[in-house]
Amino acid sequence: MRRRLINSTLAVVLVVIAVFGVSLVIVESRTISNSAQESVDSEALRLISVVDSRLLGDERINPALLSEQISGKRYARVEIPGRAPLEIGDRPSGSVIRSTAEGEQGERVTVEESSSSVTREVGRTLMIIGAVALLAIISAVLLAVRQANKLASPLTDLAETAERLGSGDPRPRHKRYGVPELDRVADVLDSSAERIARMLTAERRLAADASHQLRTPLTALSMRIEEISVTDDPDTVKEEANIALTQVERLTDVVERLLTNARDPRTGSAVVFDLDEVVKQQIEEWRPAYRGEGRAIVRSGKQGLRAVGTPGAVAQVLAALIENSLMHGGGTVALRTRVTGNQAVIEVTDEGPGVPPDLGARIFERTISGRNSTGIGLAVARDLAEADGGRLELLQQQPPVFALFLSRVALTRQEPERPVR
Repeated sequence: MRRRLINSTLAVVLVVIAVFGVSLVIVESRTISNSAQESVDSEALRLISVVDSRLLGDERINPALLSEQISGKRYARVEIPGRAPLEIGDRPSGSVIRSTAEGEQGERVTVEESSSSVTREVGRTLMIIGAVALLAIISAVLLAVRQANKLASPLTDLAETAERLGSGDPRPRHKRYGVPELDRVADVLDSSAERIARMLTAERRLAADASHQLRTPLTALSMRIEEISVTDDPDTVKEEANIALTQVERLTDVVERLLTNARDPRTGSAVVFDLDEVVKQQIEEWRPAYRGEGRAIVRSGKQGLRAVGTPGAVAQVLAALIENSLMHGGGTVALRTRVTGNQAVIEVTDEGPGVPPDLGARIFERTISGRNSTGIGLAVARDLAEADGGRLELLQQQPPVFALFLSRVALTRQEPERPVR
């Protein structure tokens, strides 16, 4: 492209120089020739007037007197009737410029000049025009190179940006070139880079969330299947199979929820649901795991609470908190339900060392973890809570108290707070 721009600019300049240069040479050549002819004609007229005045005054006419009236490089011949011709200067050879004038008494004056002087003058004019044309060509080449670099370099940068996008590097360059059309292309590429970056981030986040949220349901499902495989009691098989089917449904709900959030995190499917059912289901699901660790999981607080949200999402949030207590906490894990204002609150606490002081509110940030873990669970749990209009907070660091706040509909029944094992 750079070469094409230079060649096209140079071609335009050469055409302009050719058209105007040739015209200028023709005009100047004619002007110089006409000027030389007019000068010879003027000298012939001047010389004939001198001869006429001398003849009228019966004065002597000699070459020395007439030579003062003409230029040194010109030749003059004076013909007077009855007298011998007078010649002044050296007669030029070859092509000449000639002018003849006749006087009142029949005298005749002829002035000649070699046309080589005109040729030299035309040559000097051609040299000047050629120098100007050469300067114009050099200037055009420099301007073409500058313009070509100004246009080709941005295109090269834009091509590199597009190649980087295609190779999976979506970082926008935010580089502009002062050319509106090229800047528009750069804006589009930067916008595309930002969209691709968001898409890649969403895909990586979906993969991380899926691996984290599916791990626990799959583990619980595998435990139920193992129970079925080692028992011969039909009742036990039926019971474990029913529990496994319930867990499969939850697993399906988790997958659907992940895909929905991946498409649009703001999309919600909040409904009015019984909070007791979700809490009870989570305790039953996690009790075998806690029993295997020699620990207990209990619940207390108000019952009969109805909240607004997505039951599957609330179950995932509680599962993340319970799993967090299982991995990082200690002692008994307690789930307590209570009411504050128009909100239902589920608190999850344990008897472990709690959240390190240096973490604090950063515990909900992705990749932030107090121990060797992914640091995703609590971040995902907060996103799920906020997607349905709730919120997840750390009320206390030592001992740890996590609280899930949900919009409350109504209290269907009043019961005293009591632990349920």
